[in-house]
Parts: sequence; structure tokens; C-alpha cells
Amino acid sequence: MGDAEREGGEKKKSFVIQIPSYEEVMESSSQSKTTSSSSSLFNPTPSFSQAFKFVKNSEFYSPPPPPNTQPSSSSQSATPRPVNSSDVNTSSSSTPSSSANRNAILVSNRQKGNPLLKHIRNVRWTFADIVCDYLLGPNTCALYLSLRYHLLHPDYLYFRIRELQKNFRLRIILCHVDVEDVIKPLLEVTRTSLLHDCTLLCGWSLEECGRYLETVKVYENKPADLIQGQMDGDYLSRLNHALTSIRHVNKTDVVTLGSTFGSLSHVMDASMEDLARCPGIGERKVKRLYDAFHEPFKREVPKRQCIPETSVANESHPGSSNTKEDEKEIVDTSNSEKKEPEVTVKSALSAAFAKYSHKITRKKNKSQEEEEGKCSTNEEAKTGDTNGSNNC
Repeated sequence: MGDAEREGGEKKKSFVIQIPSYEEVMESSSQSKTTSSSSSLFNPTPSFSQAFKFVKNSEFYSPPPPPNTQPSSSSQSATPRPVNSSDVNTSSSSTPSSSANRNAILVSNRQKGNPLLKHIRNVRWTFADIVCDYLLGPNTCALYLSLRYHLLHPDYLYFRIRELQKNFRLRIILCHVDVEDVIKPLLEVTRTSLLHDCTLLCGWSLEECGRYLETVKVYENKPADLIQGQMDGDYLSRLNHALTSIRHVNKTDVVTLGSTFGSLSHVMDASMEDLARCPGIGERKVKRLYDAFHEPFKREVPKRQCIPETSVANESHPGSSNTKEDEKEIVDTSNSEKKEPEVTVKSALSAAFAKYSHKITRKKNKSQEEEEGKCSTNEEAKTGDTNGSNNC
């Protein structure tokens, strides 16, 4: 019993928690502050390399490789310098690879400084020693010409075209119209391009000229069907294309007219009353349709009345001479109007049928002769059969 009580008392003594007093807490805090300040000021902590110096002596440490020694030229090139956007374009475009040259526009060195190059953004380009100004493909080239420069040097375009010879299938003359009076210089450029089998493209701004070059380069290997208009081959689509070209006529009206009259020829022959009976077609559409098929192709231009030059003697009696001349002019105009009949769509079609009617009659005559020949051969065969039976 005595041993058990002693063990229980020792256990109770081990679980006693001693709480320090306020003075002991303050003294311990002041001592920690002094030790930390003294260690930070007079005994600084070792650096990272000193703290982990023991790692170098371990078997897991391996020394780093020595730094690469670069020449002085590379160190000089590594120094940064201000770069302009134009320098970036020229540097990136002047040193492309051979594969990139196929998809890039080759620009002649004589075009350096041309502000047009700033507007070629969607296609890569590079300088090269070429005869033409812009090489857009293996068989396509372009010459750039400013009308202002053409006025100063009229023979420039001729000599440049002569340098090309016949090495290209498509030769484009990209003309920048930068002059107000364009009639005479543009006429000369057009004549020169036509005589030397060149294609003329006119642009009224540098952005438009750059867009032309980009488009020709992009469509270099694409067929011509992409830029051709596509039309369906059925009758309704063609009827839509024909009738919707008339103002205020939509596709619903075309369906109504087609279901009512059956064909375009019946629509053309219809009167205004017949057109007005169609649902959804008002007076304005009826008038547009009827006028489109019955108006003459040649518009009547009002003629100006010429004032005759009279002498001083006739001026004293202006009434007699002027009235006679006016009457003659009126009679001449009326005779000319009678001689020139109005040409409408219907009359034009009838004239065309009348013109080629002899061909149609020839075909009919040939068919009739063939049918008569067949009938005669059949009759002869029948008569031969009857004669043979009689002889038997």
C-alpha cells in the first residue's frame, strides 16, 4: 500500500504546470531582444554559400560547366539598339528562306524607297535582283508607273516593257493615278499597254495598288472559276435572274408570273391588264414590266434647235425666213422619225425569226423529202410482193 501511494504521488507531481510570473516573462523577452540585436549587428548569419558549403564535400556534388566564350562581334551584336517598324519589315523580308520566297512577292531593288511597300501587309515580300518591278509568280510580273512620273518621262514605260521581252505570260502595268487631269496621260498608257499585250490596272491610291498586288499573288495558283459568276442551270433560276433585274420585281413576283403565264415569252406578250390580274403585282410593277419589254432599245435624245445665221438684210425681216426654216426642220425630223421605227424586244425577236426562217424551211423541206422517199420505197416493196404472189 505504501509503494502504491508513493507512485501515485509521483504521477501527480509530474502533471503539475508551473506558470511563470510577469517579471520572469519580461526578463526573458528583454534577454531575447538583446541576443537577437547583438547577433544581427556583431555576429551576422552566414551567407547561403557558407551555410551550404558542406554540400560541395559530398559525393552528390558536381561542378557546373564553364561558361561559353563568345567572340567580340557577337557580344557587340547582342547590345540592344532601337528598331523601327520599317527596319523590321525589310530585315524580315530581305533574308527569307528559299521555301518562303515561293510565297513572297519579289521586289526589284529599284523600288527601294517606294511608299507602296508600306501598304503590302497581307503578303510577304523581299528584295531581289529582277528585271520587273514586282515578281508575282513564275509567269506573272508587274511594272509600277506613276502618271506624274510618266508626264516627266514619257518613254519610260516603253523601255521597261521592252526589257521584259516575252518571258512572262501575264504582264501587269500597275498605274498609280496621282494627277488631276488624267485623260491624255492615261490614254497614252492604255495605248502602250494594248500594243504590247499588257494588262492595265489603275489605282487611285497607294493602298489600292498594294491591294491589287496582294490579290494577284494570293490567286496565283487558283482557277478562274472562283471569280466567275455562278448560275444554276434550271429554268426557274434563269427566269429569276432575268425578271429580278427589273426594278421592284422580287423572287415572289417571279414565281407568281411563272405560274400564271408559264414562260417568259408569254410574260412578254401579256398586256397590262393581264399583268395587273396577277396577285401581289401593283400598278408600279405592271408599268415597269410592260415598259421593260416594249420600250425601244434606242432612247430618243431631244435634238437642239439650230439657230440659223442670217444676214443683216434678213434681220430686218426676221419673220418670213425664220418661219420657213423652222417648218423645214420640223418636216425633216418627222420624216426621220417615220423612217426609223421603234425597236422593241418583241419586234427584235420577230425580226430574228424572220431572218433565219429560210434555214428552218430548208430543214422542213429536207425532212419532208426524206419522208416521201421512205413512203415511195415502201410502196415499191409492196408492189413487188404482190407481183411475186401473182406469178406464183
